[in-house]
Amino acid sequence: MKKGINIWSFKEGTPIGECIRLSKKAGFDGIELALNETGELGLQATDREVREIKAQLDDAELEIAGLATGLYWSYSMTSSDAAKRRKAIDICKKQLELAAAFGVDAILVIPGAVGVDFIPGGEVVDYERAYDSALEAIAGLVPFAEYAGVAIAIENVWNKFLLSPLEMRSFIDAHGSDFVGSYFDVGNVLYSGYPEHWIRVLKHRIKKVHFKDYRRQAGGLHGFVDLLAGDVDFPAVMNALKSAGYDNYVTAEMIPPYAHHSEQILFNTSSSMDAILGRQAAK
Repeated sequence: MKKGINIWSFKEGTPIGECIRLSKKAGFDGIELALNETGELGLQATDREVREIKAQLDDAELEIAGLATGLYWSYSMTSSDAAKRRKAIDICKKQLELAAAFGVDAILVIPGAVGVDFIPGGEVVDYERAYDSALEAIAGLVPFAEYAGVAIAIENVWNKFLLSPLEMRSFIDAHGSDFVGSYFDVGNVLYSGYPEHWIRVLKHRIKKVHFKDYRRQAGGLHGFVDLLAGDVDFPAVMNALKSAGYDNYVTAEMIPPYAHHSEQILFNTSSSMDAILGRQAAK
């Protein structure tokens, strides 16, 4: 497996080029970029801008580990607002287009939400209606994913939706396409379950993996801690991933970065991932 770092692990506002440089310096194999509404890699990103970013990656001898986006929190495929649902679908199409241009094999997608506690005043959607809306939206996107040759990888997040590995598996399998799978986040399931159990259920459906750690006793968003400082049983996670035949990127998503000396989180995370992946013995 290769180790990656998500761009949200950097101090907000850090240019992509600097994130690439720091990722290489910290010893990562790749960096996961994110599609934003505006900015360096925004919804209006052109082929020229993609080529410029690819050139920076090539110069640093760094791969692109994946393509995420935080836009689904603002534009949900399950929203009661039809305009927001259409915008979410357009965002996914843009992700697929950019991923194909970058040579990324899967994108991170949040297919909607029933409710989101950390968004004040966020909409609460009836669960069954959310399920049907998400199913319809992803089904409509499958032809675009197949044409792009890029998988839609659905992340398990704190959206009160697809709350068990069995439900996630059924949702994925309902589409009958290898271009719909799981973007499995190890830390996100700790509040209600065990990541190694999810991996054993999802198996080959896992397209990408996020590494985070979580301390149950702390609870809430404050429970997310540095890798190896929480309750994730990483040896069990690694055994489950290997049994599932997973051999793609494991990408650390360290949110938020440190308030001071923010770059240090990259080096701490890289070292912890070496330990988790068994790379230290090879040094």
